[in-house]
Amino acid sequence: MNKLISFYNTILGKLSFLDGLPALLFRLILAPVMIIAGYNKLAISTETEGFLNNFLASPDVVQWFGNSEWGLGLPFPDLLAFLAGWSEFLGGWLLLFGLLTRLVSIPLMFTMVVAATSVHWHNGWFAIAPTNPETSAAQVLDWLSIPGAKESLENSLEVQDRIGKIRGLVEEHGFPDYLYEKGKPSILNNGIEFSAIYFAMLLSLFFMGGGRFVSFDYWLKRKVIKK
Repeated sequence: MNKLISFYNTILGKLSFLDGLPALLFRLILAPVMIIAGYNKLAISTETEGFLNNFLASPDVVQWFGNSEWGLGLPFPDLLAFLAGWSEFLGGWLLLFGLLTRLVSIPLMFTMVVAATSVHWHNGWFAIAPTNPETSAAQVLDWLSIPGAKESLENSLEVQDRIGKIRGLVEEHGFPDYLYEKGKPSILNNGIEFSAIYFAMLLSLFFMGGGRFVSFDYWLKRKVIKK
């Protein structure tokens, strides 16, 4: 056993130069998502009058943030939309280059919490509704008697039935070869899944930083230490 542990530690030591890889992969996944999410919240993504207005949140997004009937119903929608947009847009670029990684992860985690609790929470976990209860992750939760798991599995059967009807109509009256060329239809559940995963990735970056050798943070820190 001691030899096995020693061999394991030796291998880890030789691969230590790769310890920045997980952070790099997280950053490369998160950065485009955050950049485009922020961009679409800002007026720079639309046609606006006046140069300074380009730096504000998009009017449509402000309305969605503030409207309590068909939107989020949040207070101070102008301010919150502005902060969310720029946090995601600038934060995404900083993540891409691994600059101020730990610092920028904080507001991005906050936006994920707000998104999860105000937009997706009432839809449950799944972003895309599973159509097969036997392969649904809720099956494991049902084994553990977690509340809500059985209802999720029952929902999968209902989703399966609806998808079957959609496909039947398409195959009978539509153009299945054309419509299915890029993939078969699914039902958007719009749950917290993606927000939760992004939060977990950002939390990891907060603790481990941008990654050794693969981030501006690492090289700036080395330069400061040398001085």
